[in-house]
Amino acid sequence: MATFVLVHGAWQGGWCWRRVADRLRNFGHLVFAPTLTGLGERVHLLNDKIDLDTHIQDVLGVIESEELSNIILCGHSYGGMVITGVADKVPSNVRTLVYLDALVPESGLCTLELLPKEIGSTLLESARSTDKGFLVAPDQAKNFGVNIHDQAWVNRHCVDQPLKTFEQPIFLEGAWKLIPYRIYIYATGWAPGIGKPFYEIAQRDSGWKSNSIQCGHDVMIDKPEELTQILIASI
Repeated sequence: MATFVLVHGAWQGGWCWRRVADRLRNFGHLVFAPTLTGLGERVHLLNDKIDLDTHIQDVLGVIESEELSNIILCGHSYGGMVITGVADKVPSNVRTLVYLDALVPESGLCTLELLPKEIGSTLLESARSTDKGFLVAPDQAKNFGVNIHDQAWVNRHCVDQPLKTFEQPIFLEGAWKLIPYRIYIYATGWAPGIGKPFYEIAQRDSGWKSNSIQCGHDVMIDKPEELTQILIASI
């Protein structure tokens, strides 16, 4: 039995992992899919103080309270920022890092700096156009390449993302790079996409394994069976 901690991306919640989590549990594995503060079913906690550190602490709290070790820690999209911060703080608890079409940060950079400029500009414009000024509205699921049958479901459950989570730089000691196994999974079926540069780095670096899946950005929704098999192969 392996232990998986699955971290969602921006605007979403633990709900997006349902199909993958169910499959992993059916194979007998222990699975946690926490929802980050202010998102999903925790949207009632939304406030203008939530930042990247808040979300890193959310996952650290799960690891500590559940006394987890030898974890396969998977982050989707913005969740790549979160899992990197977590692994840098508790590297001895993490066996494998899996970046699912995710950002892979270097110390001192924030999400907005890692995204393509046109995407970063759109996110800032979204926040500035709201009355509160600290929230970024979710884009439509179809723009992330989500299959037509699930678009309405995804749109219903996505909520505003606190801007500070995108603006706060991550500061790393470098311990996350000592994690024994690192995997990058690139979703090739949506444009403009964010994963390609990180996937190409992973392909050139002997410390990484790399995979690609022909689907939209939300791989856990569009290709849960294929993703489950990749995760199980990482054990």
